[in-house]
Amino acid sequence: MNFAQPGILFLLILLPILGAVAIFTSRARRRQWAVFIAPRLRESLLKKSSSLPRWLALFFLLTACAAIIIALARPRADAGTKQEKTRGRNVMVALDISKSMRVTDVKPDRLAQAKVVIYELLEAMPNERIGFLGFAGTPNVYAPLTIDHSAVRETVDQIDETWAPLGGSDLAAAVHLATETLKKTGQKNNTLVIISDGEEIQDESHHGELESMIAEAEHAGVYIVAIGVGTEDGGLVPNPNSPTGQMVDHEGHPVVSRLEAGVMRKLAEETKGRFAIAGSGLNIPTLVKSVVIGMDVYEMSGREKRLSIEFYQWLMFPAILFLTVAIVAGTRWKGIRAAIFLAGTFLTIPRTQANEADIAREALAGRHYQEARNGYHQLAETSKIRETQARYRLGEATAAYRAGDFREARSAYSQSLLSVDPKVQTSGHLGIANSLFQLGWKGLSGENYPSDPASLPDLNRFDTIAKEALAKLRASDVPDEGEAPGYVRIESLITNWADASRHYSSALALAPGDSVAQKNRELTITFLKRLDELLNEEKKNTEQSMPQHMPGTGPPQEGEDGDPNDGEDGPDGRKKNGKRGKGDKDPKDGSDKDETKKKDDADGKDKDGENPNESSKERAHRILKENADLEKGPLAPGRREFKNAEKDW
Repeated sequence: MNFAQPGILFLLILLPILGAVAIFTSRARRRQWAVFIAPRLRESLLKKSSSLPRWLALFFLLTACAAIIIALARPRADAGTKQEKTRGRNVMVALDISKSMRVTDVKPDRLAQAKVVIYELLEAMPNERIGFLGFAGTPNVYAPLTIDHSAVRETVDQIDETWAPLGGSDLAAAVHLATETLKKTGQKNNTLVIISDGEEIQDESHHGELESMIAEAEHAGVYIVAIGVGTEDGGLVPNPNSPTGQMVDHEGHPVVSRLEAGVMRKLAEETKGRFAIAGSGLNIPTLVKSVVIGMDVYEMSGREKRLSIEFYQWLMFPAILFLTVAIVAGTRWKGIRAAIFLAGTFLTIPRTQANEADIAREALAGRHYQEARNGYHQLAETSKIRETQARYRLGEATAAYRAGDFREARSAYSQSLLSVDPKVQTSGHLGIANSLFQLGWKGLSGENYPSDPASLPDLNRFDTIAKEALAKLRASDVPDEGEAPGYVRIESLITNWADASRHYSSALALAPGDSVAQKNRELTITFLKRLDELLNEEKKNTEQSMPQHMPGTGPPQEGEDGDPNDGEDGPDGRKKNGKRGKGDKDPKDGSDKDETKKKDDADGKDKDGENPNESSKERAHRILKENADLEKGPLAPGRREFKNAEKDW
């Protein structure tokens, strides 16, 4: 047994002092009356009453105060220790600390801007295990992978370019060290965030080494998010030890450092990650989270927490009881009647304000979904207990789902996964999967998936809806830039249904006997496979409908091999192969054909709509442009990988 606040126990010293003061005051009052009234008149002037109730009231009051003081000291017993468990992913942050990071082409300088990016990442990913390494000429891990983000932040606060023993920016070595560190965790896929200006990776030796490190990271399942700091115009590299305050080369010229965006973009593209430039207005924490969210979630062991059993509640009840007895014993009957009257009046007052959770629950049961959603959202925002907050998020998600707002439902269901209760986690995974399925179905058919069992669509109905969507996509105009809206909807549909299948699997892993999750997963996979078959059929039909240029068709081009007799005139002035020579006129042809030929020549095309002066390369480019939908390629379920353009315009 020990006390959490033992200093409060010193207040117990005041209790005997208060008792002594009460006894002294009582005797002093008795002496005052004895001096004021003569002994022979005391019996007629003073009304005698027992002092026992007053002394009992004093005793119970002091006892109640003692119980309250001990309760405030929080008596407790040791119940052992407990290992904290969190669910998250591995994220390694690599920061360039070379001297070029002190360039002031961004304010206040590149290193300060990079630190701000790291602070934002730490706040945006509170449940991820984050590590930190710095690199210049050589890399070094300054903070191992940990859920203690305050320790990582403290390290980032203190680091600067003086921590690097060697100058330069050996980015390939940093990628190698980060990959090896992440491989030791035993996880199949992890995230590496590199923040650098991409300098000093220009010569061929560094380039080849970087290529091998990218291949190693891709093989180890490390997704690289490259964050560039600086500008392409660059700035002068400072050097406090130089008389001019600037770094100079061997010829005495000031050294200019520029952002090498191509190097950073290459790192991201070839490892299926993302690239961004700090300070460009892009929400970098959201971009990093979009990559991290696809990684495997696993349970991590945190710090040990000492458990204790509190006993203060066992003292508060007797304290309240003793206070009540003290009040009753020290109060006259008229006061007792008044107290009873006030208590009865208070108990008969109807309750005017119900519990907020009950109000939200009643609104959900009464199909007032917007009111229920707002109520659960407010409860979740004000709750300080994570488990309670997760349960309120589940109620908010249920109200949003029933209201048809599947995007908000998916977001709230995701936050309910913070619960440690397997039942809540199962409901969260199942709700996310259902929301994703509804989003995909609505994007395909334009309406919600029916809930009535009698109106559920079968596979034939699905074929009809999917073919209508593909027909609309085929008939839609192809924009000059970007992708057609119909293609984006089908791409989003496949991604949503693939993610829904994975969440159904997560729900079944927590509750193997859940028949609803099993049935919905099988339906989702069936629709995905059928959609893939329809897309392949659409691709084949489109390829077959493309005009093909067969050898030997069209007008012969100059220099092509033809009949060896071509070009030789016969005795009648015609070609030996039966064709007319230049300037010949067919006697059977009239002037109409001559007019048609002249019109075709004026348009620059022959009678088949082709331009005889068009080169084969130009013709191929024209055909591809006319059939631009074919350039999109086949669609397939699962993870969608994108590559950025060669230049970030």
